[in-house]
Formats: sequence, C-alpha cells, structure tokens
Amino acid sequence: MNPLGSPLYGQPAAVKTFAAALASDRVHHGWILHGPKGVGKMLAARLFAGLVLDPTVTAAHRAALAPPLESETARLLDAGSHPDFTVIRKELARHSASRELRERKQLNIPLDLLRELLLGGLDSDGRMHTSPVFRTATRGHGKVFVVDEAELLEPDGQNAMLKTLEEPPPQTHILLLTTRMERLLPTIRSRCHHVAFGPLSAECMRQWCAAGNVKSQGATRDWLLKFADGSPGTAQMAEQQSLHDWWIEFHPNFTAMDRGEFPGELAELMHDRVSALAEAIVKENEFASKEAANRQGLGIVAQLAGLHLRERLRIVCEASDHEPVAACLEATQSIERFEENVRGNVNPKLALSAMVAQWTQSGRAAAAAR
Repeated sequence: MNPLGSPLYGQPAAVKTFAAALASDRVHHGWILHGPKGVGKMLAARLFAGLVLDPTVTAAHRAALAPPLESETARLLDAGSHPDFTVIRKELARHSASRELRERKQLNIPLDLLRELLLGGLDSDGRMHTSPVFRTATRGHGKVFVVDEAELLEPDGQNAMLKTLEEPPPQTHILLLTTRMERLLPTIRSRCHHVAFGPLSAECMRQWCAAGNVKSQGATRDWLLKFADGSPGTAQMAEQQSLHDWWIEFHPNFTAMDRGEFPGELAELMHDRVSALAEAIVKENEFASKEAANRQGLGIVAQLAGLHLRERLRIVCEASDHEPVAACLEATQSIERFEENVRGNVNPKLALSAMVAQWTQSGRAAAAAR
C-alpha cells in the first residue's frame, strides 16, 4: 500500500483526483481513465465502484481511495457478482445472444454488444434490448459501468453513447479505460472527467515487488522490472508467460541483426512462441479469441524488440557514434511497420519475416558505412 493508504500503487495524482470528486456532493457520471497498460486503471475503477456502491463507506475511505474490505459490497465485488457493477470487455461477445457477435473476431467492441450490456435498443438482428444503464439499481446504491479498452469502441458505438454520457440516470457512473485516448471521439472526451495514469517510479515498482507480487528473483526479476517499464500489470503478465525465456532466445538474434547478420530461423521461432501463447490463452479462457490472443503475442514480440533497441540506442548515443544511431532508428521503423502489418491483418509469418529482413538490412547498411 502506498503512503496515501490507497491500494492503488504509485498514482498519487489519480488518488487525489478521485478523492476530491468523492468528497463532493455530486460525483461526475462520466470518466476517462487513460494511460499505459497495466498501471492501475482497472484497479482504480474497482476502488471507485466500492466507494460509490457501498453504504458503509466513510469520509476516511473516500479520502484514501480505499473502500471497506470486509463489507457485503466488498465481498460481492471481489467475487465478480455485484449486480450493479458491470465491466464491458470485447471478450463478452462470446456470451452474446447474437450468433454473429459470438462468432466474430474479438478485435473491437461493437455497437450491438453495447446495446446488450449498456445502452439497450434495437440491434442489427432486430432484437430489442432493455437498457441496463436505465434499470433500477438492484442494491439501491447506484450503478457503475466500466468499458475496458475503450479505444476499441467502434465510432457508431461511441456516437450511440453520447446521450447516455450527457444525461445518465441518477447515481449512475460510466468509466472508460483506455491506453489511446486520442481514439475516443472529441464529443466523448468533452463529456467526461479525465484521470491520467502514468508508469510507476522505480521505487514504487520495488515496493510493489516487495509486497509479493513477483515471485522471480535475481536477474530474472531485474529483467522483468526493466521489461515492465513501470507497469505492474506488464510485469505480472511477463512472469506468468515466462517472457524472460523468450528474451533469452530472441536477444542473441536481435544482436546479430544489429550487425547485419540474417538469423534465418528467427521469424519461425517467434511465430512458434506466439502460437503457443495464443493456444494457452484460449485453453485457459474458453471465451478468449484466438485472433486477439495472436495479436497479444505479436505485440509482445514488438515489445521485446523495442526493449532491445532502446537499450542499444542508449549505448550508441552515449558513444556519440552517429551511424549506429541511424541504424537503430531504421530498425525501430521495421518494428513500426511490423505493428502496422499486424493491425492490417497481414499473415503473421510474413509480417515477422519482413521485420527481420528490414532490421537486418539496416544493420548491413550501417556495417558497410563504417
């Protein structure tokens, strides 16, 4: 727990913003929580829900952004069964009454899913949904709706939310969590209070680790913290998925590409790692999408490559060697093109092979210029 007393580590500005709002007579109904992945946005939304839905909350709880731990509301929230707290994720399409939603790739949050879980209204199949946002609170203390990865909301879905965000029912709060606030329409942004989240400091990350959140020790823990770059969620994911093993396999190949040496098996190796991760995710969660899991794995590849290039760029900049700096920047562009290819649904093997070839070429050009 941080010095402010909140379970939200390393986000004092966010704690202060929420605490000030909760101390007022009227808490705003629309919120955008924005910042990097894994730095506490979902935890903050859960704490906010505990503070507005729990009748046993005191002023001290609100000031610390720390709801009661032993109340009936807390138990319901911890169990994921509070009837007035709804988290909307793209994966929930698998629960939909619509066959089209159940079978589609989980790469965004479609309007029809919003109609089922939040807005109500007529969907594309002709079904009329009652509006969850306008229902009476089951426990009588308000309602909280959280949209995770709100940047994945389709434009028609965002437009459909505007009236609800502007005139919601009393004691109803909608929180949009996003890593890409610029993808939300200006009309959405203007109707919400904004709370910024940033990477945790090195000291906060050490405190978080010391609380038992990371089991790895020694060099592996050091690497996890470097890879996480201030994101507790990323550190936990990296440990759970054994990403240090990926790093040990990939890193010598990254170094070879820096020298202009083509690692012929690297693209296949990365593809195998991504496929195995996607299969494990789908096996663990029956509602997970294979396409979304593959994208997650390909994103991890880009993160690992970026980690290597950030460290290399730091070293060559300190050495004031301009040609390796230019090669690093060109290699970085190969990662950017790779990410664009992934977003464009290019075949993963082809996208990986292209990144490896482009990165190697930048290394060869630098070597030839020396």
